[in-house]
This record gives sequence, structure tokens and C-alpha cells, in this order.
Amino acid sequence: MFRDLTRKKQKLSTVECKEILKQEVRGVLAVNGDDGYPYALPINFYFDERNNKIYFHSGKVGHKLDAIANSDKVSFCVYDKGYHKDGHWSLNIRSVIVFGRIHVVQNWSDELMVLFSKRFVEDMQYIESEIEKYRSNTVILRLDIEHMTGKLINEA
Repeated sequence: MFRDLTRKKQKLSTVECKEILKQEVRGVLAVNGDDGYPYALPINFYFDERNNKIYFHSGKVGHKLDAIANSDKVSFCVYDKGYHKDGHWSLNIRSVIVFGRIHVVQNWSDELMVLFSKRFVEDMQYIESEIEKYRSNTVILRLDIEHMTGKLINEA
């Protein structure tokens, strides 16, 4: 069902893919948008390695949620900051693409939002106040990973 990488020498291991998902905080979520057009948006996320799930937070209305209501199949791309080999201008980037199905989490827990928030800030008082302030206007989305692949890309 999912394609194999064409350039197998560039393939990242599952361990490397998971490391990227744990280290990076933003990626691009692609959904099936209006009139068959893809809709891709930058978004921050939390990777739950233990359960192999990716979580996002969202407002309660908008294009993204409308698209998800019509089709739960999505892809999510994350890439690192990259590096230059000595003396070369080109950038080497490790990327991960995840395919899966996304769903609204009913009755999400504060614990999940704390884990999510700690990726950005450690101040628990601030985190708790933000959760309380935005709880009624927040939706949590869970991406159930069906397929994950990663590769090393060289821009040259």
C-alpha cells in the first residue's frame, strides 16, 4: 500500500526517524482539502513514542478540521535543521514522512497538554494557566501512525 523509497541508500532507520520526531517541534501536516486540493500547514506537535502516536492541538473550527471530518487520511512531514559537510555549500537534511489516520481526541487530559507544552516551556504555572485559559476552545488531534519513512536529503 505504501511505496518503498527509491534511493534506498538514503533511508533512515526507524530509530533515526523517531529521534527526529522527538527532537523537532514543528512539521507540515497535509490533509485532503476543499475540492480535492491538498491543504498543508505548518504545525507544532508532540510525539508519543511509547504509543507511536502524534498529537496536535487546534482551535475548534477551520479548514483543517473540516478537511479531517471529510477524510481522516493525512501525511505529516518533519525535517531537522540539517548540516553542511566541510567545504560544501549544500545542506544535508534528515526528513521523516508519516502516513496515518487522524482523529479528534475526546476528553483529553491535562497531562497530555503538559507533555505537549513542556516541549516549549518548563514554567508549570504558565503551562497550567494557559491550559485553563484555552481548554474550552481547544481540540486535540491524534495521528495514528500507519507508515513512517525517513531519508537523508542532499540539496546538491
